[in-house]
Amino acid sequence: MARHLITSALPYINGIKHLGNLVGSQLPADLFARYLRGRGHEVMFICATDEHGTPAELAAAKTGEPVAEYCARMHAEQARLAEGFGLSFDHYGRSSSPQNHRLTQHFAGRLDQAGLIREVSEKQVYSNADGRFLPDRYIEGTCPNCGYDKARGDQCENCTKQLDPTDLIDPRSAISGSTDLEVRETKHLYLRQSAMKDRIAAWIDSKTDWPVLTTSIARKWLFDGDGLQDRGITRDLDWGIPVRKGDEPWPGMEGKVFYVWFDAPIEYIAATAEWAEAHEGDWQRWWRTEKGADDVTYTQFMGKDNVPFHTLSFPVTIMGAAEDWKLVDYIKSFNYLNYQGGQFSTSQGRGVFMDDALSLLPADYWRWWLLSHAPESGDSEFTWENFQQSVNKDLADVLGNFVSRITKFCRSKFGETVPEGGEWGEAEQQLSDQLVTRIRAYEGFMDRIEIRKAAAELRAIWVLGNEYLQSAAPWATFKDDPQTAAMQVRLGLNLIALYATLSRPFIPFAADELQAAMNSSADWPDDVGAALTALAPGHAFTVPQNLFAKITDEQREEWQERFAGARG
Repeated sequence: MARHLITSALPYINGIKHLGNLVGSQLPADLFARYLRGRGHEVMFICATDEHGTPAELAAAKTGEPVAEYCARMHAEQARLAEGFGLSFDHYGRSSSPQNHRLTQHFAGRLDQAGLIREVSEKQVYSNADGRFLPDRYIEGTCPNCGYDKARGDQCENCTKQLDPTDLIDPRSAISGSTDLEVRETKHLYLRQSAMKDRIAAWIDSKTDWPVLTTSIARKWLFDGDGLQDRGITRDLDWGIPVRKGDEPWPGMEGKVFYVWFDAPIEYIAATAEWAEAHEGDWQRWWRTEKGADDVTYTQFMGKDNVPFHTLSFPVTIMGAAEDWKLVDYIKSFNYLNYQGGQFSTSQGRGVFMDDALSLLPADYWRWWLLSHAPESGDSEFTWENFQQSVNKDLADVLGNFVSRITKFCRSKFGETVPEGGEWGEAEQQLSDQLVTRIRAYEGFMDRIEIRKAAAELRAIWVLGNEYLQSAAPWATFKDDPQTAAMQVRLGLNLIALYATLSRPFIPFAADELQAAMNSSADWPDDVGAALTALAPGHAFTVPQNLFAKITDEQREEWQERFAGARG
């Protein structure tokens, strides 16, 4: 049994996440965690809400809540939706936790001791009306590139051009709307990433098995232009982790907090510590190499926008601290999922969001489509037509139809127990051999986290059952040879139990329903032949209700119109 640490990029606290956020990190991480648990491995699956920085303060200001209360409320809401989608986190933490405060301040102190932090005087925009410095995202104005009038001071969401606040035309405070802005001097701490460039580059070069998307983004930041740059790790904000060196104050940094990008990845460790406190466990065996973490395989999941922080900045923090911390072994990154010819957008409310999705259909419908269309090799696009087609064909026509036909036929001819009689013939052995080949291929894709290929292989495994059932035709065989028909039905019922086990990483709720119907709790089918005979004659089962209802054209049209604009 191997040990696997899995982390998903932390979702921002500012509102409900859309399906693009979900498939970009949390959902594929859950797929992998469920698969590894199914294979008998020890798994620690960690995520948390990212609660600091500008998005949290702006979102709380809009609702009129104190930011701490807003974050607590939204953490509970995001945790509820994660559970609704079947995300099997071992712990879902909060970056505002006391554990993250302590660890972030500890890392900052270690980095300072190592000479990897410098103090920089810089000019930032100050709002006289708000009485505070404004981080880039607090400043809005007209984009000089495309003319979009709600561009932020760091980037235009419309044309994606990177900006500085001084680039904006008619800049204004995103808090108050005031245009009474001026540039003032302030001091901040910078992480000297440039001093670690060679070490980071060598580490990235050693990761020959990483996705091209991951390494190409890392190398671009390392070598393009002026190369890896030092990066600010503090901000003039009220909400965040106070700047300290461990337990000691940091002279000149009074009233400042650590920048969200610095403390958020440290929350992976802190959330594991939170879990340990709740479960009387040992978090260090997952994160400290001298405590046994050398035996852990650590895999991170994230969208491509998070890759620079996880391939460069967080490793600089971990390595620079000069302690025995576990480094990531594999980073699975994803491109973007687009929506109906445009982009999903949290700020503009464009697309389908997690709460809306669960109000329309059970989680497995969404899980299956998102994972089978995961944006691995390039951006992918959600359309209602494709969603309807995939759900109806894959889930209803292939898996659901097989389960319905075999269980209902058995009930009508043999009752609700596995029938006795008959022996395997050439067709049954051929099916078993085909399943061995397919299942081993499925395992290989899952081991390598090739998600779309794994989904296609799982669907092919379902298809094998339908093809066998159509060819064997036990309803016809029963007329002249009820014993052989009993054997065929018995094999079909065992296939349902097998499908429940194999399908759980993708569609866990349906898998639970199938296992309950088959009165089975089968282990992973290392021995396929044994799995196909596990339910013996006389074993009781029940006929499940309609496993997957088809999406009608009327539903699709209604939803397409409903989600054409921003959320109301």
